[in-house]
Amino acid sequence: MEEKKEQSFEEAMMELEDIVGKLEEGDVPLEESIRLFQEGMKLSKLCHDKLQDVEKQMDELLKENGETEPFAIQEED
Repeated sequence: MEEKKEQSFEEAMMELEDIVGKLEEGDVPLEESIRLFQEGMKLSKLCHDKLQDVEKQMDELLKENGETEPFAIQEED
């Protein structure tokens, strides 16, 4: 059995946009619509999980000495 490589965020979003487009056209048979909807939900979860992972990574930045500190955007005064 061939192992499927994990999709990147961008690949998953493009596939999700394709699915949404097909479903919005409305000329897809019911069974295919259900299959597309289920696939779309999986892709949506994948994208959500990837975004959460990036958010966690951005919450802390590594200092030069190896310690972490909370990420904060510094505003100009």
